[in-house]
Amino acid sequence: MMTDPIADMLTRIRNAVHIERPFVDIPVSKVKIGIAETLQREGYIWDFEVIEQEPQGILRINLKYGPNGERVIQKIDRVSKPGRRVYSGSEDIPEVLQGLGITILSTNQGVLSSREARAKHVGGEILCRIY
Repeated sequence: MMTDPIADMLTRIRNAVHIERPFVDIPVSKVKIGIAETLQREGYIWDFEVIEQEPQGILRINLKYGPNGERVIQKIDRVSKPGRRVYSGSEDIPEVLQGLGITILSTNQGVLSSREARAKHVGGEILCRIY
């Protein structure tokens, strides 16, 4: 049994980027799809697709690299953990590298990046930060 599936997703992405894989396969869930949509909107991945299988589907994320093979995702960290949840209001959302990175939040309006959450004036649970 896995206690933190979001941390598992981030670790799989981190490991795939480290060895320069073109894509990574992850067991699918609604929150993971939301995180993948946010990563795509912010330009950290090319795209993603859900592959239906039994008993559980697979989320395939196509990773993005620069023209010379440089990594777009330099670092990806889990902030809120099962043992310690971290919440933030819309005015207190932390900046990552003075705006060069993003924070991904789980809000009542879905999974949003820090830029989107500030624009919509919503806060929530800080899932991870990426730069």
